[in-house]
Amino acid sequence: MTARAFMIQGTGSDVGKSLIVAGLCRAFTRRGLAVRPFKPQNMSNNAAVTADGGEIGRAQALQARACGVAPSIHMNPVLLKPQSETGSQVVVQGRMVGTAKARDYQAWKPRLLASVLESFDHLKGQADLVIVEGAGSASEVNLRRGDIANMGFARATDTPVILLGDIDRGGVIASLVGTKAVIAREDAAMIVGFLVNRFRGDPSLFADGMEIVATATGWPALGLVPHFPEAARLPAEDALGLAGSASSGRTRIRVAVPVLPRIANFDDLDPLRAEPEVEVVLVRPGEAIPGDVALILLPGSKTTIDDLDALRREGWDVDIRAHLRRGGHVLGLCGGYQMLGRTLSDPHGIEGEPRSVAGLGLLDVETVMTPLKRLEAVSGRSLSDDLPFSGYEMHVGDTAGADTVTPLLRFADGRVDGAVSGDGRVCGTYVHGLFADDRQRAAWLARLGAASDGHSYEGEVERVLDALARHVEAHVDCDRLFALAR
Repeated sequence: MTARAFMIQGTGSDVGKSLIVAGLCRAFTRRGLAVRPFKPQNMSNNAAVTADGGEIGRAQALQARACGVAPSIHMNPVLLKPQSETGSQVVVQGRMVGTAKARDYQAWKPRLLASVLESFDHLKGQADLVIVEGAGSASEVNLRRGDIANMGFARATDTPVILLGDIDRGGVIASLVGTKAVIAREDAAMIVGFLVNRFRGDPSLFADGMEIVATATGWPALGLVPHFPEAARLPAEDALGLAGSASSGRTRIRVAVPVLPRIANFDDLDPLRAEPEVEVVLVRPGEAIPGDVALILLPGSKTTIDDLDALRREGWDVDIRAHLRRGGHVLGLCGGYQMLGRTLSDPHGIEGEPRSVAGLGLLDVETVMTPLKRLEAVSGRSLSDDLPFSGYEMHVGDTAGADTVTPLLRFADGRVDGAVSGDGRVCGTYVHGLFADDRQRAAWLARLGAASDGHSYEGEVERVLDALARHVEAHVDCDRLFALAR
């Protein structure tokens, strides 16, 4: 089997590439095709564990789900996980291979292209159609040399490109026409059409705009896609898309989440945001944690020690202790769990310079960062109520101490995980995805004084993906897209 392929590139970041690709993946899958998503290079700390034992960007895992297949390391062969403003951990075909400063990473790209092409060929051997997602902007000509994410990939594989612009941010005509103006003639020749995303209002009012772009660029218009409000129910690709939930007439409890600089795996929050009786309050830098919340949830982190420092600079450690004095509850997930202990040690310099720092001291445990990264799906039962759970581990570090004698979870293989304080109001776990399990989410809400509305979170994701596919098919010339693929 040798698949056809086409690529969605954007005029900028956050123009909706991931969502459009997910919709197209589900739409073509519903037509009976074997479809695979592919993103040569992604930058995100929101990652997913794959069936073949690695990690990829969460957006590609969602796109795999839209295709009805398990996520694979080959769907996102290069993943950059930012650790600072100028440097990232580099994950190649699911495994961390090192860290690189942004400037140094440019020299890595020619070596990484071989892995990108290998993974692309692997997927093409499984599919009728591969839908490729670019990264950032197609017009970043300053980064064109050695590019593996956009036109460099398209040219290397002879993959036709559809350029996506976002009208909601304004200036979409200029961004589409301007892309044609700044990219090389040979790159422009790879573009076989354009789409405009996130339109609001009467689409006939932009008919002239579509024609202006087509005339100025020579690229045919392939669709004007209206805003899709239910996109908020799907996992966001990066922290720029992270949002809290609005208070509703049914709100019973509030859950506060400090937004740390290197927050990771924040899709842990999505199932809570979907519950009518829960308001998720994202606490941004410069804000205090509200005093009327039932739970403070410390999320995962790509750089736990640095994020703990940031938490203290914001005074959130003081807010957390005040919250506990008022009888509140605290839950730490992965990096958040590590912060709750007495000490965090990084003797191997996993997150930077070797160091050891004091934790928040709310759990009697200590964490030592280790080079081995645990990446696996897990299931088992929670020990306090004997309810089943499923989720995944994605972390470095081993945690031990007196409070682990009362663990939170028991895995199916007999291992235990997490810790609970003596009064039961502080607990932590390495397991992500706990609230996506409907049984666990309902139990946690009951303990906090709220009730789940009983919906299936995973079922809701499936419903929204189907709705997204219908939405895209109604506004994009999918038959022509398939004909343009090669």
